[in-house]
Amino acid sequence: MADLRANFLGIKSPNPFWLASAPPTDKQYNVLRAFEAGWGGVVWKTLGSQVKNVSSRYSSIDYGGTKMMGFNNIELISDRPLDINLREIAECVRLFPDRAMIVSLMADNTREKWHELIAQVEDTGAHGLELNFGCPHGMTERGMGAAVGQDPEIAKMVVEWVMEKATLPVITKLTPNVHSVVPTGRAAVEGGTNALSLINTIQSVTGVDLDTFVPNPYVAGKSVYGGYCGPAVKPIALKMLTTIAQDPVTAPLPISGIGGVSTWKDAVEFMLLGASNVQVCTAVMKHGFRIVEDMCDGMNNWMDEKGFKTLDDFIGKSVPTITHWEDLDINYHIVANINQDKCIHCGLCYIACEDTSHQSINLTFGNPYNTYSIKEDECVGCNLCKLVCPVDSCITMVEQRKGDEYLNWKEFQRRGLPLNDH
Repeated sequence: MADLRANFLGIKSPNPFWLASAPPTDKQYNVLRAFEAGWGGVVWKTLGSQVKNVSSRYSSIDYGGTKMMGFNNIELISDRPLDINLREIAECVRLFPDRAMIVSLMADNTREKWHELIAQVEDTGAHGLELNFGCPHGMTERGMGAAVGQDPEIAKMVVEWVMEKATLPVITKLTPNVHSVVPTGRAAVEGGTNALSLINTIQSVTGVDLDTFVPNPYVAGKSVYGGYCGPAVKPIALKMLTTIAQDPVTAPLPISGIGGVSTWKDAVEFMLLGASNVQVCTAVMKHGFRIVEDMCDGMNNWMDEKGFKTLDDFIGKSVPTITHWEDLDINYHIVANINQDKCIHCGLCYIACEDTSHQSINLTFGNPYNTYSIKEDECVGCNLCKLVCPVDSCITMVEQRKGDEYLNWKEFQRRGLPLNDH
């Protein structure tokens, strides 16, 4: 039986699944339900100067029959009184002392305000602080949230203010609304942060209502850019996570991975690319808190299957496999193979290859159905036919190396080897 217990900056939890700072962690009622369902920890919805939210607040993109493939929100930080939040945090810690309680903070931009808020939160018995440098809407107009995360110098300054006062571990949450998360990540490290988390939501417009002509979410005939999250952002989150996990300045720090985590497989992928734990939001807003049961069972079974005893056995295992394009092996070559016993003769592979790729599939007209086969000499191994095929394992890619030796683009150029002649 694998051991799912997590230790993040000395903050222990029974599993690596935390709820991200968001509506599901807005109050004691939600958090206690989450802990009862089995979540290992929560990041309490961001505290700061009390705000007023609008209605409506959410919109989404559905794709391929899947609801909320991408989710957009324009909700701000907590709109509840600070004293109520603090009292409820303390009660949740008392009732579930074995769960991680992190509190997200976004104070007004003065040293004094940050110090005051930190002191109040630390009195609750919480286990750690997360600095919200990522909120992309509403708070940015006040010089907060992503406005801090987009400027490494300001981010470093605020982290330094925090570290002057904080006695609890500090996690700095990075915004993805930048050309690279590394500069702000480095700045936070230089400021003294103990850990990093990423990504926050991506500034977006999910669509326009073709009857009202107003983008969603609709607020009295107007809308604003919102924060995009959910499964659609996972590839972007994994890329940004990897850049932090590979950078020599940021890599030594623990990382909490966020962005489209919906299943145990997603969580494993984040952890393979350097995250010590993961945070979840959109998936529970769609399915409820009990999905953590499947997450724990799935990760446990996978770890047993792979022979991993603890989380540390596989955290970061895939990071070294991400390299630079010019270092890839040009002699590595694969070609497609169609299993005729599994083929349903739909022709999607042929259409995709013929219209948009390399014309590497033969079409043989037949009665009652057509058949398809690969022109191996023409196939470049792009994977497109495999990706569009609706039948699992019908099309597989078979290795047919061009040469035994490892040969990258730099060496290819140095030798003056010939390029394609067609």
